[in-house]
Amino acid sequence: QVQLVESGGGSVQAGGTLTLSCTASKLPGNMAWFRQAPGKQREGVAGIYRGSGATYYANSVQGRFTISQDNAKNTVYLRMNSLKPEDTAMYYCAGRSEFGISLQRPSEVPYWGRGTQVTVSS
Repeated sequence: QVQLVESGGGSVQAGGTLTLSCTASKLPGNMAWFRQAPGKQREGVAGIYRGSGATYYANSVQGRFTISQDNAKNTVYLRMNSLKPEDTAMYYCAGRSEFGISLQRPSEVPYWGRGTQVTVSS
């Protein structure tokens, strides 16, 4: 059973920085971060391929967020710089074993963490 555990959320002012972590006993494969604000659909933020380390981002966070992985620690990170109030959401770690994760299709992702809250005040 894959269990993903997020940490690192909190409250910051606009322009601030947070780094989220997602840890598992063993990462299931390709990983991604999604977020969901109240009343909105879950949206993909960033993804990373376990084998190559190649990364990809939603346009809304490109240049501000960085996803990375430490395979030895079975941990995936999301460093968030220049945070904006619109980044406020619950952030979820997601994993998929065999295929890449589309940021537009969260329904295809089998493994999820419980989320960590990020609140950005203006």
